[in-house]
Amino acid sequence: MIIDAHQHFWDPARADYPWMAADELAPIRRAFGPADLAPLLTANGIDASILVQCRSALEETEEFLRIAHATPSVIGVVGWADLTDGALGDTLERLRGLPGGDKLVGIRHQVHDEPDPDWLLREDVQRGLTAVFAHDLAYDFLVRSRELPAAIATAQAFPQARFVLDHAAKPPIAAGGSSEWAARIKALGACGNVWCKISGLATEAAWNDWDAERLSPFVVHAASCFGEGRLIFGSDWPVCLLAGSYGEIKDALEACLAKLGPQARDKAFGVNAAAVYRLAVAT
Repeated sequence: MIIDAHQHFWDPARADYPWMAADELAPIRRAFGPADLAPLLTANGIDASILVQCRSALEETEEFLRIAHATPSVIGVVGWADLTDGALGDTLERLRGLPGGDKLVGIRHQVHDEPDPDWLLREDVQRGLTAVFAHDLAYDFLVRSRELPAAIATAQAFPQARFVLDHAAKPPIAAGGSSEWAARIKALGACGNVWCKISGLATEAAWNDWDAERLSPFVVHAASCFGEGRLIFGSDWPVCLLAGSYGEIKDALEACLAKLGPQARDKAFGVNAAAVYRLAVAT
């Protein structure tokens, strides 16, 4: 099974997405749902996907579980829940009991939007993470270089937990890279309980001036940090449409992975996502 481990659905007419307010995001400020994604998966040889949170609202997590329940191609949901809620364990139990609750595989929060770069290290957040892992869920890090030290400390604090780094921590590709980013994801990769999604890279490059060669050094560095067993493909659709079509993004990442060898490519396109998210699928 070939898995797209990072895609979104949203409808700005029905809910508020603060991160979508910028003028340059106008092309994706419309509804995207399962009917939009289905033909793209078929055309690109993708068997299944993991639906990832877009806003900080339990209502969205509940909606995504309903979508997953009704959409066989959605085999996992990384939802949102309030890590600072002292009753988070009860909330997770309730979510698990909803239609589609068996497809809840992880939790995510937009940490890079928090004013405090050490937000992950707050006592209430760490308590919330304890509840997440007690329910056998993974946690997705949505961070940039600024928050990576806190992510490293968090991964070290929960050595038996499973973490996923989204978008390789959003390297500044348009600016030519960063030694700080490179060193910090190397330190995170040294934590053996963290996987890395090579997703969202084209939108970190110049949207009208990128190709596989431009992305390749960042994919190669991520591979050197995490190894072929912890690298995961994700389209980041429909955010990726700002830089290219679903097919262009998939083909570019496939070209980058091809340089690492067929085994690395095969693992990144399914096996590794199934492992970290505990997906009951054949890959």
